[in-house]
Amino acid sequence: MAGDLSGPRIFRPEELKRGELYQLLNRSIAPRPIAFVSSLDSAGVANLAPFSYFTAGGVNPPSLVFSVLYDRNAQPKDTLRNIRATREYTVNVVNREMAERMNLTSGDWPPEVDEFVQAGFTKEPSLLVTPSRVAESPVAFECRLHLIVPHGDGPMSAHYVIGEVVAARVHGSCLDPDGLPDPERIDPIGRMGKDSYVHATGAALFEMRRPDVGSS
Repeated sequence: MAGDLSGPRIFRPEELKRGELYQLLNRSIAPRPIAFVSSLDSAGVANLAPFSYFTAGGVNPPSLVFSVLYDRNAQPKDTLRNIRATREYTVNVVNREMAERMNLTSGDWPPEVDEFVQAGFTKEPSLLVTPSRVAESPVAFECRLHLIVPHGDGPMSAHYVIGEVVAARVHGSCLDPDGLPDPERIDPIGRMGKDSYVHATGAALFEMRRPDVGSS
């Protein structure tokens, strides 16, 4: 990917290796919030893994979307395999205090390893789904699978997991006086490129109001 840095460069996907494409996207589309996904396999073994290809989907009904890539051997990750089997999971928000332990769960652990135990997170019973919430997470969403949309095939192909939110738990310390979540109190982190993360606090925050252009 090296070249003349004095002017703009056009990147064409067919001319890049998969790893270069991965870095092109990850280093450019940032910061990205982290979906810390808890799931269970068909035998009841827990899995906990972070995904930074993540966003809210809609409100009516409330939905979340995250993307799971097939690995370099074109095999599904444990999270995708579990959600296909059970159709339930939780999405937990990651704050700064959780960051280092969250990173531990991103390793290629065997399917029989419970990452809750490996990284020292606490299982909190969910209200409406079987997989546990992460007790340390400031906000946890309980989800039921709506649809998995594959895009491409082979190594590093995408699988968009669309889930309907059936319940949400927010720590009381993260609520505004009006009873709704306060982003600053949640203290979230986001994924940048390379091994970098961002902490959404202090000077990193600024405000802009949407323009009022009147009714059309």
